[in-house]
Amino acid sequence: MGALDYIISNFCTVPTKKTKAMQTVEIKVKMDCDGCERKVRNAVATMKGVKSVEINRKQSKVTVNGYVEPNKVLNRVKRTGKKRAEFWPYVPQHVVTYPHASGIYDKRAPAGYVRNVQTFPASSETEEKFMSYFSEDNVNACSIM
Repeated sequence: MGALDYIISNFCTVPTKKTKAMQTVEIKVKMDCDGCERKVRNAVATMKGVKSVEINRKQSKVTVNGYVEPNKVLNRVKRTGKKRAEFWPYVPQHVVTYPHASGIYDKRAPAGYVRNVQTFPASSETEEKFMSYFSEDNVNACSIM
């Protein structure tokens, strides 16, 4: 049987099916009533690969878990008539380094959330350079003062 297994494993190729990774897709979509919520839930829940759908109408948030592509989920939600649907643009406030920097604070964000914007803190090299001016280890520190 060893020769047969060798021939099958080396010469017979079986096409492998690519599997999608398990993902969590969060979408912001305004839902006013139970009908809107039901329409969005049914549209997303019938997609292939969806494991669970959670809807929080107060935050206008739809969370989809499963083996799905985020763009396909967004397009499916938009086809229900919710043209202003977008990926969830907010992150918890405690995650952001500077939550009150310009462009981050959003009045429409749910409580405890801020807009997901990359902020770059001041360069540590510049801080170290200025700190060395007033360091006791710096021989020329007195000349600056």
